[in-house]
Amino acid sequence: MHARRTGRGSGAARTAALLVFLSAVATTAVPGGAAAEGWAQWRGAGRDGFVAGADWPDGLAADRLQKRWRIELGPSYSGPVVAGDTVFVTETRDKQTEHVRALDKSTGQERWQASWEGSMKVPFFAASNGSWIRSTPCVDEGRVYVAGMRDVLVCLDAATGREIWRTDFMQALESPLPSFGFVSSPLVIGTHVYVQAGSGFVKLDKATGRIVWRVLEDGGGMSGSAFSSPFPATLGGVPQILVQTRDALAGVDADKGTVLWKTPVEAFRGMNIVTPTVSDGRVFTTSYGGGSFLFTVDPARAEKPVEQVWRNKVQGYMSTPIVVGGHAYVHLRNQRFACLDLATGKEAWITTPFGRYWSMVAQGDRILALDETGDLRLIRATSERYTLLGEAKVAEQESWAHLAVIGNELYVRDLEGITAWRWK
Repeated sequence: MHARRTGRGSGAARTAALLVFLSAVATTAVPGGAAAEGWAQWRGAGRDGFVAGADWPDGLAADRLQKRWRIELGPSYSGPVVAGDTVFVTETRDKQTEHVRALDKSTGQERWQASWEGSMKVPFFAASNGSWIRSTPCVDEGRVYVAGMRDVLVCLDAATGREIWRTDFMQALESPLPSFGFVSSPLVIGTHVYVQAGSGFVKLDKATGRIVWRVLEDGGGMSGSAFSSPFPATLGGVPQILVQTRDALAGVDADKGTVLWKTPVEAFRGMNIVTPTVSDGRVFTTSYGGGSFLFTVDPARAEKPVEQVWRNKVQGYMSTPIVVGGHAYVHLRNQRFACLDLATGKEAWITTPFGRYWSMVAQGDRILALDETGDLRLIRATSERYTLLGEAKVAEQESWAHLAVIGNELYVRDLEGITAWRWK
């Protein structure tokens, strides 16, 4: 299952590979998201939190949101995903089974559900937040790819819920149970699905679940098994998938599995959780206990394919940042919200504390931020000052799942259910 290092090949071959990769990515993950519709995977069409559709309003208040429907569910950290006229959500029931439910987008009525045994208890501080399903599913070409806590990836028919295949990574790769569960959200490119599982980064045939290769092996268990999710990018003219492990950031060739470059990312007890962000060909990331970092990447530089541009002491935690206009908007470990200038690494401003976790979605110069307290905030993305345009209560229970937005529709998953809202 291990990838073998190969040469980089001729310029013509590399150009052809680049075109094939970009064509495949265009159907699944288009960074910037401006031309993409739907919310069929982690952080939306481009995996970057940006949405298309009608312009957002200038303000936000309770009377500007219309509640369309609500469905009660068991707990989950998985973000809802929406494809066509269907909303897909996950839940853990009675600490024993994991379920996927397909709901009518207009009414919330259930169309089907599928389930499997998936019980485990996460350790230490994480246990206080619950031991339930975490990964956000991905919908692609009529199939739903769902990660279960006990290191399994399940492929379901999106129309019926019929199980097409299931890959148990512990069985297939003889890897240990990830102590904090399967957290990474699957990425589909072309005919394959990529995910951080099986104590490494894995490529599978999306039609059969067959494992093609595994790289970046980390031993799994307590110290390994990633929290982050992969992100497709082209850096230095080379298509690759960004993979953030518990202690490093790397670029991996999507075809061969070759690790193109790798650099350490310091974090307390391996809490590298956010998805890496790309801006102007540079990679930004932030970690609990490590700080915030900006890297330049060029695989053609044999001696130094990756170089650190700057490091700032401010630390992100679980909330993946949003980048707008050359600035990164980051919810920090200390619960404050910060704006970092990506050119210099300096803070433009930092707020007083909010809740423990935000999921953020952007359109133009506006950011929607869902606090784990159930408060939704509309913020103008400006480096001048923190500018709140309005806020509204959209959940009475803790809301750890990522907010999903399609046009003027919002889907909020809290620990006891999902609510569909519409902008007025």
